[in-house]
Amino acid sequence: MLQRIRVFFAERNVLEVETPLLSHTSGTDPQLAFFTSTYETPPHSQPLFLQTSPEFAMKRLLAAGSGSIYQICKAFRNGEAGRFHNPEFTILEWYRVDFDLAQLMSEVERLFDILFDGKLNAPQRISYQTVFKQYTGLNALIFSFEDYSAFVKHANLPDAISICGDSHALWLDFLFSFCVQPHLGANGLCLVYGYPACQSSLARLNAENLLITERVEVFINGIELGNGFHELTDVAEQNRRFDAEIQTRQQENLPAAVKDECLLAALENGLPDCSGIALGLDRVLMVLADSPAIADVLSFEFSRA
Repeated sequence: MLQRIRVFFAERNVLEVETPLLSHTSGTDPQLAFFTSTYETPPHSQPLFLQTSPEFAMKRLLAAGSGSIYQICKAFRNGEAGRFHNPEFTILEWYRVDFDLAQLMSEVERLFDILFDGKLNAPQRISYQTVFKQYTGLNALIFSFEDYSAFVKHANLPDAISICGDSHALWLDFLFSFCVQPHLGANGLCLVYGYPACQSSLARLNAENLLITERVEVFINGIELGNGFHELTDVAEQNRRFDAEIQTRQQENLPAAVKDECLLAALENGLPDCSGIALGLDRVLMVLADSPAIADVLSFEFSRA
């Protein structure tokens, strides 16, 4: 799998890069928990963070003029262990300069066709609004507590009301995970695009509809494999979103996050127009090997590490 990926990008003149896994800053996304370490230089010490993805460092390279790049590396997310999760996992992340989201989706489809020897069903592209409406009957872009609550009561998912409260983003995550995602990508690639704006802190807004963003997620057999964006290049908007996420973390009593000022400086300098995506390679290998759990494709999963 790794060899085919490297050949795929070499043939397209996409440069393989390496960036730090240990950083002075953390991500701000309230949905992601990070690992904290300490760098000791007695009598001084400073906190450091294992990266949840190489995204911010790779964008700094893009702003410095790297051109299109990719990376295969480890990423770390605290509190995530189970059938589809391991706290330490392998990620493939790549960025294509001058690609829009449709071009990126075409490249994803081609990569999966190669990895799976052309044995997958024909890929499907569908908008988030359409697939959400198909399986819930609800409007994904306009939140109605009454409508959403009525649906989960009818679907025998009443816990959603106490879990999600009045947060549109939490409701979407809950309903999509339980009611939509299991139906996606039957023995084939399903690319869901056009996510609601409340769910995408790193994607640019759609020029024709500010309620959605230029974001895509990749699924096979109900398993989420990747998350991509037509990348946000507006430094002021990115800073505003970071601040909003930091405020959310404070309100939810989550560990404090350190905003990546180096990324903001890179955006200020100028991030080229590009699209990028991250794929969880352990999950891809699960599907390739027809394995029921991520532990089956890891040398030593978390409990045996």
